[in-house]
Amino acid sequence: MKAVVNKIYGAQEVLNIEQVSKPEAGEHELLIKVHAATVNRTDCGFLRGMPLIVRPFSGWFKPKFQILGCEFAGEVEAVGKQVTLFKQGDRVFGFNEWVYGSHAEYTTISEHGNVAKIPTTFSYQEAAPLTEGAFYGYFNLRAAKVGKGQNILINGATGAIGSASVQLAKYLGASVTAVCDTKNVPLIQSLGADKVIDYKLQDFTQLNEQFDVVFDAVGKSSFGKCKRLLKNKGIYMSTEFGPNIENPFLALITPLFGGRKVLFPLPSLKPEDVAFFKKLADAGQFKPVVDRIYPMSEIREAYQYVLTGQKTGNVVIQVSAEGK
Repeated sequence: MKAVVNKIYGAQEVLNIEQVSKPEAGEHELLIKVHAATVNRTDCGFLRGMPLIVRPFSGWFKPKFQILGCEFAGEVEAVGKQVTLFKQGDRVFGFNEWVYGSHAEYTTISEHGNVAKIPTTFSYQEAAPLTEGAFYGYFNLRAAKVGKGQNILINGATGAIGSASVQLAKYLGASVTAVCDTKNVPLIQSLGADKVIDYKLQDFTQLNEQFDVVFDAVGKSSFGKCKRLLKNKGIYMSTEFGPNIENPFLALITPLFGGRKVLFPLPSLKPEDVAFFKKLADAGQFKPVVDRIYPMSEIREAYQYVLTGQKTGNVVIQVSAEGK
């Protein structure tokens, strides 16, 4: 089968499309013909082996798993002897967080892994980005106990995580103030944001308003800059480690003082979370934003675009002709 292979850490130039052995389904595994995948921040981190904290999982000196791609959507081609939850022909989507493998024509995943059937009305291209952005967004929202009656500010509302978080926070009942660039204001309004701040016209850190939660979905702010925006018991969260890797340490220290605090929860996706995203998608309450779609032959261009940090929502890879 064809697969995108990276044998060393680096930028998109280290990626090559090669012929590799087609995987086989184990007793409790699904063999999936991949129709669509994504390129996201998670993939870019493991492509470069940065930050260094990923190296214990991805390999210290070279990639342990040489086919990237943590999100996928495809068709079950075969099932292991002990599989009971899925059958051949099922349309499925999912997230292979540490093993990756979806930038290839075939991949495998445990039937008890982060995989679910594709929402009825979704194409493969629409289903592929259902997990990564939603996972990191929902995990943080849940850790902060975002719910009805709360005010949340989401910085970086146009990324995969941010655009998912706007929709999920609204589902949870919160009032959402979203920060984005000028051209995406209408998009973020369409996702349900109650108020949209154009960062090119206004510095959100100077708002005369306070929030229960400030969630930086792009990691470009800091607790120090956002502290004044928090209510007395307010929570600051970021998808990045922060200046001088301060966020994990602040998450340990700030709760001791009983006031404004930093949360830096360690993400953990479960199959029930994937089922939850499917449920919301089926109900029309969550739909990932898709920016660009690249054929697998243009995988380097896709990574190059994502690495610019300028994408809106998700970048999808069409792996097969049936991937639409």
